[in-house]
Amino acid sequence: MKRTYQPNNRKKSKKLGFLTRVKTKMVNSRRRKGRKVLAH
Repeated sequence: MKRTYQPNNRKKSKKLGFLTRVKTKMVNSRRRKGRKVLAH
């Protein structure tokens, strides 16, 4: 029997990855603030 969580790294990074965050406004506002870590 399969467990519930079958992680798929590609799908995950497409949804929650750094590059998708770069496209949104969030990262830009953090950049302006001068954050060390923009997205983890």
